[in-house]
This record gives sequence, C-alpha cells and structure tokens, in this order.
Amino acid sequence: MPHVAITIIPGRDREAKRALAQKTQAFLVKELGIDPKFVSVSIQDIPLEDWAKSMEQFSEDILFVKPGV
Repeated sequence: MPHVAITIIPGRDREAKRALAQKTQAFLVKELGIDPKFVSVSIQDIPLEDWAKSMEQFSEDILFVKPGV
C-alpha cells in the first residue's frame, strides 16, 4: 500500500491540492498496476523559510530525486 507524502510551499488552494493528489494516485495506480483503494496521498505546506530545514529529514537512502538536480 503506497503512500505518497508531498510537501510544497504554500499558495495552492484545497481544490488544487486535491487535483494533484488525484493525479498522483492515478499515476501510481497505472504505473504499479494496483487498485486505487491501496494508494493514499497527503500534501503538506511548508513555508519557504522552513524549506531547507524540512528537507534535512530525508536521508540519502530515501531521497531519490533531489531538488535542483
């Protein structure tokens, strides 16, 4: 059961976040060949001034795509 946690800077409304979550879920369903009921997506706003600190929580082992690369 995959869960995708998306962190973004503030500025998107609830509808935009819901659309992003649904598109992310649809992609994983198609890519992994699984039922949508097994995929969850969360979206959390992180203020820009806290972004660097927030990114520190992700170790090299789990951060497969780094920002700016």
